Amino acid sequence: MLRKILLAAAILACASGTAVAEDNPGVTATEVKVGAIFPFSGPASALGAVGKSLTAYVTFINDNGGVNGRKINLIALDDAYNPSKAVEHARKLVESDEVAFMFSTLGTASNLAIAKYLAAKKVPQAFIVTGATRFTNFEEYPFITTGLPSYDTESRAYARYIAKEYPDAKIALLYQNDDLGKDFVDGLKAELKEAFNTKVVMQNYEVSQPTIDSQIVSLRSSGATVMLFAGTPKFAAQAIRKTHEIGWKPLFITNLISSSISAVLAPAGLDISTGVMTATYRKDPDDPKWANDAGVRQYRAFMEKYMPGADLADSNYFTGVHQGVVLETILKQCGKDLSRENILKQTRSIEGLVLPMSLPGIVANTGPTNNKLYTQLNLQRWNGKAWDLVGGLISDDGK
Repeated sequence: MLRKILLAAAILACASGTAVAEDNPGVTATEVKVGAIFPFSGPASALGAVGKSLTAYVTFINDNGGVNGRKINLIALDDAYNPSKAVEHARKLVESDEVAFMFSTLGTASNLAIAKYLAAKKVPQAFIVTGATRFTNFEEYPFITTGLPSYDTESRAYARYIAKEYPDAKIALLYQNDDLGKDFVDGLKAELKEAFNTKVVMQNYEVSQPTIDSQIVSLRSSGATVMLFAGTPKFAAQAIRKTHEIGWKPLFITNLISSSISAVLAPAGLDISTGVMTATYRKDPDDPKWANDAGVRQYRAFMEKYMPGADLADSNYFTGVHQGVVLETILKQCGKDLSRENILKQTRSIEGLVLPMSLPGIVANTGPTNNKLYTQLNLQRWNGKAWDLVGGLISDDGK
């Protein structure tokens, strides 16, 4: 009789385990599978550093016992920044590897290419690494949460700062003629409303152009006293240098992705760049003022152990680390329920998360109608040697 009872219990356990596997793809008693896609090769391979540090952080989590008793099996594939490759990988990850959800896929085009497929499969597309504003529309993209400040959030931050500190300023906007630049135009329009047409003069450029000198000369003739650049690093450096060469002295603001010291300010000239402003949400680990900061020390200790020899100043690495902390957070919040429905719910239930490299006062929050991890930024000004924070926190809170 005892043998029959044990056999019946074993059969019931197997049946129950099968049901759990069917209900919660990618989840076992000891593991949760997570899919990710990064450009580890190809024209944007430098951005693959995000995936490398995320992978290293997952190793750190697993070395410390995983989350709620489960190790994370992160399956990160290389799409070489090719959307068609991203589609191929997404199908494999969902249908063959049976991941529980997708996390941290990098790039606007790749995320756009896989969004409809993942939504049809009801697979969360969590905390994607792109600033494209289109993905912040939670009604159009109900399975997406974003892991970078949106271009809309950033452009609104600049508009609010200018309105407060330079209310009578005329604004010259030089933008890249693609989704990035157009998001900045739309953000300024939304914030300035009727004043946009009288306060803003615009020029755009194509990424295929060798220089933007003629656009800078044209904008100077408008009499603008604020110059806002929205584009990629190569052209930001050109814009800063050309503005200096022609003797134009506006308040110069460059967008976050084009504020790297090594890729923008140094090529333009560190002294020439003095006074340039940008918005940011993160600390510079090489800046002496953060030397004793707990978050920076945590980041440095992690990098020293898990990514020895990596360039600490490469912001892509601490983007990956932040993504790792977010991944750990949502899995902790899921508790025992790792259904895709609950995973999606938890991606939209983050409250007051303080990430190690975020500036003081900046916290990550999401909600039922907010799929943006970051809605706060702080402006900073280059003093010739380092960044000085100015103006306090600016929030894209819809007010």
